[in-house]
Amino acid sequence: MLKTTRRHFLKTSLAAGSSVFIYGCRTPSFRVMGANERLRIAVAGVNGRGQNHIDGLLEQENVELAYLIDPDRRVLAAKLEALNKKLGGKSTCRGVTDVREALEDKNVDALSIATPNHWHSLMTIWGAQAGKHVYVEKPMSHDVVEGRVAFEAQQRYGVVVQHGTQSRSDARNAGLHDLIRAGKFGRLKISYGYCCKPRASIGFKSPSAPPAHLDWDLWRGPAVIDSYHDNYVHYNWHWFWETGNGDLNNQGTHQLDMARWALDEGLTHPVRAMALGGRFQWNDQGETPNTMFGIGEYPNGQFVFFNVRNVNYSGYPRQVENEYYFEDGGRIIRNKYYRKGSSQAQEFEIPAGKVTPGGNWGSFVAACRAGRPEMANGTAADAHYGCVLGHLMNNSYRLGQLVPFNAKAGRFGDNQDAYEHFMKLHAMMSEGVGLPEADNSYVVGPWLTFDPKTERHTGDFAVEANELLKDANRPGYQVPPANQV
Repeated sequence: MLKTTRRHFLKTSLAAGSSVFIYGCRTPSFRVMGANERLRIAVAGVNGRGQNHIDGLLEQENVELAYLIDPDRRVLAAKLEALNKKLGGKSTCRGVTDVREALEDKNVDALSIATPNHWHSLMTIWGAQAGKHVYVEKPMSHDVVEGRVAFEAQQRYGVVVQHGTQSRSDARNAGLHDLIRAGKFGRLKISYGYCCKPRASIGFKSPSAPPAHLDWDLWRGPAVIDSYHDNYVHYNWHWFWETGNGDLNNQGTHQLDMARWALDEGLTHPVRAMALGGRFQWNDQGETPNTMFGIGEYPNGQFVFFNVRNVNYSGYPRQVENEYYFEDGGRIIRNKYYRKGSSQAQEFEIPAGKVTPGGNWGSFVAACRAGRPEMANGTAADAHYGCVLGHLMNNSYRLGQLVPFNAKAGRFGDNQDAYEHFMKLHAMMSEGVGLPEADNSYVVGPWLTFDPKTERHTGDFAVEANELLKDANRPGYQVPPANQV
């Protein structure tokens, strides 16, 4: 393993010139590119979603894959072989297991990250410190604090950071949110996201020695994990708190981002959040909920509701989408508008909103070439604010208590909208899935109050909630404090 230090990164990234401020950032430390110059990119994490990164980047003009990076040497070898075959035996791409080796290469312009969640922020930070532009899969952060550090790293070094929320590259999505924010349908009251897709039990895997082809130390990286088991590698890490964030901040990150995008401009974080749910039916070793209803309340009185359902049954309503509810009783569902009390849908024209063209990969490449972070479709700021919304809901759930599985489980005060939407979820679980009340319980999390400026909890449960803002890190893989990035 390379013993590359943070001091080395700072020295490398600041060697390019003086440090004057532009729109709150230091002079960019990345290599300034000519319009037709080849962009050299390293892809970290090449199994699963990483293949989409490889394919998408290969479709861009004047882009070269300089490195593929993965701690699984068997996966890495297979991807290198496939890439070479695709390029007619002319690939010059190198394969390494440690991202730091690629970041030391001064000829690498950008890093594309498709690793497990617990690596996202640290690689983004290291990439920025090394003067590399970064495309980072959702969620950009595994916890609140490291997301802030990743954002500060982007600000300090002026690199492009684009979040892997592809919906940000859709001009119709941008246009729809322009209409909502402009008040075309009246004032928005609730922005609702759904991540409701079937998944299955992951069973139990006993602790064992990691396979010989996997560099287990590098795979763990910053995550404090004592023992290896086969449910970590390569996908089910999503369902453990040390490495993943459940489907709320997995698939759900896309819909959380869309939901927050529709709120009034200028909002950052909610002032309070709560969630309830459970991991029903599966009886496995996963930790994150497969069923959840979450709420985030913003200082202007607008709400984000979120629904996770990963169970399955005959007639199960699959929903990976967003809905919008307005103060006058109107609503938008599947891009059709319904007036208060009406079941008659009204289609409406959605003008193209402002996005950087080229899709998520083309826009990232264009932003890198221009050296303009604001061109990213899904900036570091967008990423941070959207991810924190999910983290706060998850943290409420993690601090929750078991209560009987019935219609009285929700503790929403006088929020009738929340109660109605929770009851829809409860009906699906009790009647659709067929969960008996006697054998099941909800985990009901407390309302957590949050200060958007300090990014700290206040009030009841503040001590416990603030402990969840930052995960512990293993030696050699620590996320630095924000003021030391």
